[in-house]
Amino acid sequence: MLESMGAPLPGETLLIATGLYCATTHKLNIVWVIVVAIAGAIMGDNVGYLIGRSLGSRALARWGQYIGLTKERLTLGRYLFHQHGGMVVFFGRFIAILRTFAALLAGANRMPWHSFLIFNALGSIGWAGGYSLAAYELGSEVERFSGPLGIAFGIAAITVIGSAFLFLKRNEKRLVAEAMQAAKAEQGTIEIGRGGASRS
Repeated sequence: MLESMGAPLPGETLLIATGLYCATTHKLNIVWVIVVAIAGAIMGDNVGYLIGRSLGSRALARWGQYIGLTKERLTLGRYLFHQHGGMVVFFGRFIAILRTFAALLAGANRMPWHSFLIFNALGSIGWAGGYSLAAYELGSEVERFSGPLGIAFGIAAITVIGSAFLFLKRNEKRLVAEAMQAAKAEQGTIEIGRGGASRS
């Protein structure tokens, strides 16, 4: 919930660790973990949305640097919401930078609340439920095996998951860099247009 409100906390890591803990110790019920995680993600995003909407883009531009919302990220956020809207809220849940700031940016950019709520809920279900359940299933499969076979299976599974995670992170950086270039180019075009209008 706190990460979704804008605090730079490791929500993704917490979901994976908790899913593995449920599978290996059976001291927590994975169903309730998923329910609480989804509820926390949805509530946090809605609070973040209200904060962003009440503060507005000017206040975020002035004070956002203190929570890691730099000028570049604000520019990126304005560009992405202008181009893609609800898809940013949904897929942003799976991207570290956007997951923390998507709700604040949605509110600051005046995204309609009903649209935000729908895409936010779908993204929260996919992210919190997906990560928790995947980690739980991995832990359950490893626990079923014993001895060298179980160790080999665990190493192979961790290698596959780690490779997929690194692939996503590398592409995340590339996509963010491309979006930043496009956002800066669009911002430059707008400023040129304004300059021409003022001269005329």
